[in-house]
Amino acid sequence: MSNIDLAFNFYKKHIYDEEKIALLRKYNLKIAGSVPSVLWELFGALLTGRPGAGTTGADLIGWEVKSAKTGGSYEYQYHLNTGANKLKEDCVVNHLFFTYSESYNNVTVKSIRGSDLREKYFDVWLPLYYKNYDSQAPANQRRQRFRKSIPQGFVEQNGLLVLEILDGEISNREDANLLLLNGDNE
Repeated sequence: MSNIDLAFNFYKKHIYDEEKIALLRKYNLKIAGSVPSVLWELFGALLTGRPGAGTTGADLIGWEVKSAKTGGSYEYQYHLNTGANKLKEDCVVNHLFFTYSESYNNVTVKSIRGSDLREKYFDVWLPLYYKNYDSQAPANQRRQRFRKSIPQGFVEQNGLLVLEILDGEISNREDANLLLLNGDNE
């Protein structure tokens, strides 16, 4: 069984959980956002075959995992003591982007090399990160977190398709793209 098949089985059981979605609707509760980020990371681990990388840095060995509802953007958050190293690491790891519909029945997974995001995003963010945490700046000008985002449109236009799920079923898959990018991290 391929990684995409393993990941899809996980998706059907834990992300696109039709019973859970029906209950959320029945009790008039929010559906989008009911899947925690760790489940997207696990979905990414199953797709890539890579384990978690630890508590700081990339989510998986060689991969950063991001998710966003359709129409949103992918948020990156950098902390005071680890953010600079994380930004530098983001330049070299691959990035896996999950875009999901409100009820999770439609999911698109795309990937982009960190080196392809570096110039437009990470190199631009690094000096802003340092400015955000400048100890010489007044405390009211320093934020607790440094947050930036990559627009969904950029990922749609520039990402390599890995998997597309429509109405809860695989409509397109590109195992070769996943293998290609996984080879970057050997």
